[in-house]
Amino acid sequence: MPEPSTLLVFAHRDEASAFADVPHVVTGVGKVNAAVTLAAELSERSAERVVVLGTAGVVSDGPERPSLDAVYQITGVVQHDFSLPSPELRPGGDAILPPESTAVIATGDVFVQSDAQRAAIAGLGASLVDMEAYAYASVCARFGAALQIFKVPSDFADSATTDEEWDAIVFRKSEQLREFWDERLA
Repeated sequence: MPEPSTLLVFAHRDEASAFADVPHVVTGVGKVNAAVTLAAELSERSAERVVVLGTAGVVSDGPERPSLDAVYQITGVVQHDFSLPSPELRPGGDAILPPESTAVIATGDVFVQSDAQRAAIAGLGASLVDMEAYAYASVCARFGAALQIFKVPSDFADSATTDEEWDAIVFRKSEQLREFWDERLA
């Protein structure tokens, strides 16, 4: 039986820096870029599975707080910047990581750098935050493509977080994602 066709997706080109030798798509940052680019890709080619790799901010605290040194599989996605009710989406791909390595992520069109915003997002039941996952989940559901999202935390999405901090560590996080890809997904 042939392997299902897989589309590998990143939001930002720097997240994909360790994947120069692996075919992939970079959608651009934010929900609109993510939705438009992924929908166009799925319209042009058949992909049974979409794998998204990228970085995320940590918003939860306490003993279950995600580590900056681990990769997490996203099992639920909510929007944090949308005032109308929107359902939690569940990516339709196989779960390959144990429950302690899974997370709910909140998506919004802002790089979270505020303690108050971080707390509000955690209050939605999310432990991670990004800018594209909800769009990817929505598009894949409409196209009937299985979706697996894997995120490596890059920062704590608090008032000490800066764009420059993310810029400085994203290449190391890309290498961490490449190791994960080679060991678990390729």
